[in-house]
Amino acid sequence: MARILAVANQKGGVGKTTTSVNLAASLGAAARRVLLVDLDPQGNATMGSGVDKRKLSRTVYHVLLGQATVREALLTGLSCGYHLLPANRELAGAEVELVGLEGRESRLRVALAEVEGEYDYIFLDCPPALNLLTVNGLTAAHSVMIPMQCEYYALEGLSDLVQTIRRVRAHLNPRLEIEGLLRTMFDPRNTLSLQVSAQLVQHFGDKVYRTVIPRNVRLAEAPSFGVPVLNHDRASKGCQAYLALAGELLNRHQASSSEQTRQKA
Repeated sequence: MARILAVANQKGGVGKTTTSVNLAASLGAAARRVLLVDLDPQGNATMGSGVDKRKLSRTVYHVLLGQATVREALLTGLSCGYHLLPANRELAGAEVELVGLEGRESRLRVALAEVEGEYDYIFLDCPPALNLLTVNGLTAAHSVMIPMQCEYYALEGLSDLVQTIRRVRAHLNPRLEIEGLLRTMFDPRNTLSLQVSAQLVQHFGDKVYRTVIPRNVRLAEAPSFGVPVLNHDRASKGCQAYLALAGELLNRHQASSSEQTRQKA
């Protein structure tokens, strides 16, 4: 059964889509079966996977409204190494159209149940807002990965997101937990970045990934070629960081599974 991770942060420009695309590609390269779901009306994860969002006839929008199944909207055979449930601007209308529908917060969870057993990981690239699309992502997920820059305002936004996660866990998805906090666009020469990083580790402990994603030109330019950085420049520091993150994620889950097995024995 797939591990479903929502990649979320209501603050824009923190690396959610970059993380979703490149972590999906890195796990795909590690022979894991991966599905990436684009929940952002901007469709950046779709374009970053080499898909022209303007030419799509079925997207996650149609899945959420019950007009198509996940299988019908799914894109396979991509060079990026994972399957994609794409999005485009149509998804912006879903926010209004979902309001009157039954089970509006859990429509993605119900839809993904059809294919959940066919993947090892499903990543949900959430929009930069705590809206109904993000709530669908949090309701469908087992856990939340939070990419964030190490700057002052990021800490304030993190507090709001943690409160939202608690509310979703209390009312919609009792299994939801924080998977981890990922420090992105990190510059070790910046004193403030080091201070905020230390505060994160102090407060969240081992929930903060050891892997840090640096500022990297190759990482930033890969989306313009419609590929993950793994397909653009494997030797770059950005690519190596996401490969390391994939390894850390796999090790965490393996250790967690071993601990659960030990407790049951």
